[in-house]
Amino acid sequence: MHYLYYTILSYFSLRYFWIYFFFYYYPIYNVLSMARFGITALFAVSLFFFPLSLSLWAADPQNEYGNISDYLHGIYNSDGNAGLTAFPVLNIPIGGHSEGMAGAFSAISNDVSFIDFNPAGSSMLEKSELAFFHNNWIADTKIESAAYANRFGNLGVGAGIKWLYTPFTEYNYYGERVSNGYYSEGVAILNVSYNFFSGYYFSGVSLGVNVKGAFRTMPDFTDIYGDIIAGSGSSNSALMVMADIGLLTRFNLFKGYVARERNTSVAIVVRNLGPPALDEALPTSINAAISYKPIRPVTIAFDFCLPLNLLDISLSESPYASLGISANIVSFLSMRAGVMFKPGASRIVVGSAFSFDKISFDVNYSLDLLTQTMQPLNRISLSVRFDLGDSGRSRLTQRVDELYLLGLDAYSRGNIEDAKKCWEEALRLNPKYEPARESLTMLEEREKLRERIEDLYRLDF
Repeated sequence: MHYLYYTILSYFSLRYFWIYFFFYYYPIYNVLSMARFGITALFAVSLFFFPLSLSLWAADPQNEYGNISDYLHGIYNSDGNAGLTAFPVLNIPIGGHSEGMAGAFSAISNDVSFIDFNPAGSSMLEKSELAFFHNNWIADTKIESAAYANRFGNLGVGAGIKWLYTPFTEYNYYGERVSNGYYSEGVAILNVSYNFFSGYYFSGVSLGVNVKGAFRTMPDFTDIYGDIIAGSGSSNSALMVMADIGLLTRFNLFKGYVARERNTSVAIVVRNLGPPALDEALPTSINAAISYKPIRPVTIAFDFCLPLNLLDISLSESPYASLGISANIVSFLSMRAGVMFKPGASRIVVGSAFSFDKISFDVNYSLDLLTQTMQPLNRISLSVRFDLGDSGRSRLTQRVDELYLLGLDAYSRGNIEDAKKCWEEALRLNPKYEPARESLTMLEEREKLRERIEDLYRLDF
């Protein structure tokens, strides 16, 4: 809750404080603009280090943070079916925006990290993106990832890779190293999605598919006598193919601001659907999600996950949920926080995002509340995203809007032919621009009405 209060207070103090000065002290606004930048920069730095204080709270089991851990553990206890599926790398977030929301991202899916949560996201991306992710996981485990996505009209495509690795070292009774290397898991992802029924008033329904190939490798290990078993590592290695299927749509609901973007999104995703690996089930799950923007800078998201063990449904893990909130403080700074409510492994995440022109940086701190007796695990993830442009879509949208407004202006002055030409050109550039089509239909109805009136006049004579 401290982080939520910090987010709200910081947002209003940084945004509306400057609006007050702009209106009441305009002569000195230019001078204050430099101070504004300095204060905002200091705030950004303080935000970067703020989540570190959570690790200090976690060190004391009697403090508030420890009480949160005890409370969540008391509700959910542990999950006896946890850890029974193969390829845990499939359940570990790559980082970035999605992890900053504690995984409540299936319905948001507005940047390239969608590839880990909802394959339908690529056909609704505003811009093409390339991103690299680094995630410090448990102990010495690291995860490196990269993803790319692009959109061509209603068609979205993407690709990604994710690699988990951890040192594998074994010693004999005498403390001598007898086996070493790395345990590794990797995933390669190909994505395609298409947005159906999209138009000016309806964002459409996006259907997406990820086809994924995963591998697992480990070095040879020893027997009970400390001797290396030749081929033991390869016998436990595996190669698998699986798929994700997702649906995503956006619409307006109780919208508290004026903008073309839709403020509500809903999604349904089936993840990691495939056959077992060496008699181990994949971490298959069904996700239902919603995100909502009550006001322009704030996004609230919720994901509900139902894990499925396709080898034995009775061995499926317990359902869990994620709740996240994001706030744009200023144009280049966003704050995020989220909590995952999961039996035996609840997680709290706080994060920040810094955007500079064509590049964005995401920093997240995660603390896993595993049990009452273990210390929470403090982790950090980093990501960098590159904006590769929108292939001229924003310029096209702007031009179509200009033509429509020019048509309205011509119509208001009685220049019907000029108005018609503007609206026809707008439709030529964007056949789904319904306002121009409606205006042309209105002109047609107007012409029919004029002809009917002329016919009536002829009948009188």
